[in-house]
Amino acid sequence: MDTKEYEIDLKHLLGIILHKLWIIVLFTILAVAASGFLSFYVLTPIYETSTTLIVNKPAESISAIQYNDVLLSQKLAKTYGEIIKSRTVLSRVIENLSLNYTVGEFREKISVLSVNDTEIIEIKVTDENPELAALIANELANVFMGEVTRILKADNVQVIDQALVPQFPVKPRPMFNMAVAGVLGAMLGLGIILVREYFDDTIKTTEDIERYLQLPVLGTIPDTEKM
Repeated sequence: MDTKEYEIDLKHLLGIILHKLWIIVLFTILAVAASGFLSFYVLTPIYETSTTLIVNKPAESISAIQYNDVLLSQKLAKTYGEIIKSRTVLSRVIENLSLNYTVGEFREKISVLSVNDTEIIEIKVTDENPELAALIANELANVFMGEVTRILKADNVQVIDQALVPQFPVKPRPMFNMAVAGVLGAMLGLGIILVREYFDDTIKTTEDIERYLQLPVLGTIPDTEKM
C-alpha cells in the first residue's frame, strides 16, 4: 500500500470514528457514572493513620553511639516489626479495646515498616472508622513497648509521633477512579467501533464500490422514498 492509499484509508477510518463518535461518548459517560456511583455510594471509605517509634541501642551518651550501634538498631527495628504483628501483641490489643476481630483479620489492618533503613518503625493502621484507626495504632505502640520490655528486657523504644485521627479516606479515590473509568470507557467505545467496522463487509456508498471492488461508478439510482 502506497502513501496515498494509506492516507485515504486513514481518512476513511477517521471519518467512521467521527461518524460513530456518539458511541465513544456514551461509553465514557456510562463508565464515569458507574465509577462515581460505586465510589460515592457503594464502596466503604477506608481511613489510614500511623504512629512512629524509634529504636535505639542503649548508650551512656550520644558520643558513645558508633556505626555498629546504628546497624544493630536497624536490625532491631525489623525484629521489633515482627513482634508488633505477633499473636501475643495483637491479642492484647484486641482484648484491651474490645475489638470484634480475629487475630488474622486484625493483622490484615496493620502494616509495619522500617523507614528507609533507619532506626524508625512506622505502624500503619487502616479501618472504616477513623477514630478507631488512631486508637488502634496508639494502643499497638503501647502494648508493643510493654511486651518488648517484658520479653527482651529492653527499654530502648520510644514513640516519636502518636497516631492522629485521619480526616480523609485513603480509598476509594472517586476522582481518580472516575478518570480511569472514563479512559477505559472511551477505549471500549473505540474498540467496538473498530471491531464493527472490521467485520462489516457491506457496501454502503459509491466510495465503497471504488475502494473494495475497484470498479468505476457510472451512475446511481436515487432513493425515491426520500424524494
